[in-house]
Amino acid sequence: MKNIVEVKNFKMRFGNKIVISDLSFEVKKGEIFGLLGSNGSGKTTTLRALLGFYRPTAGELLIDGKKYDPEDSSVVVGYLPEERGLYRKETVIDTMIYFGELKGLKNPREWSMKYLKRVGLLDKVNEKVEKLSGGQQQKIQLGITIMGNPKLLVLDEPTKGFDPMNRKLLMEIIDELHQKGAAVILITHYMDEVEKLCDRAILLKDGKARAYGSIAEIKKEFGGKTLDQIFVEIYGGEDE
Repeated sequence: MKNIVEVKNFKMRFGNKIVISDLSFEVKKGEIFGLLGSNGSGKTTTLRALLGFYRPTAGELLIDGKKYDPEDSSVVVGYLPEERGLYRKETVIDTMIYFGELKGLKNPREWSMKYLKRVGLLDKVNEKVEKLSGGQQQKIQLGITIMGNPKLLVLDEPTKGFDPMNRKLLMEIIDELHQKGAAVILITHYMDEVEKLCDRAILLKDGKARAYGSIAEIKKEFGGKTLDQIFVEIYGGEDE
């Protein structure tokens, strides 16, 4: 299977601080890939360099064989950052239509209404974004992320702060997109999500890979332990 993402000998330095040390991994087309680690391990730095927000100190970060260019319509990437970036003073529907038009949807209102019904927010259509709860805003941002059938979804803590019912709903939506052929990079601290959804994963600590491979391979490397147990073994004693 071909790769949708290739990270080759990636190094990142901010001033005198080395954040990423010679990191290499691949994400295959159509797979769900877990990018794991404690806070400060290098996950978000890697994503931002992959998406062109940072210039790497050394190495290559490629999407579909080339450096990512948001103007290149041949590679549609959906990015859900941990920090929300919505227009808080606008209504829910106006916000979604705006982003839908930017992404070239033929009927962004129709798409948005179907999505809002799916996630239980149809009654919030004309509410201002700032009036929504954090979890409701996260649902809106996920909807914007998945518009346009992206080839690659990059999801940074997509279910953070959700109750079990909403976590289940969002995992179902992500899995449906995966079934349609999208590759997914998933950052999460919920190891049950990784075990349920991910084909392969990489565990970072201090900008280095501490484990990398299929979920079964990682478990075997650590003597059959669960991912929760492996996480504690690698990152134990650190603040989350």
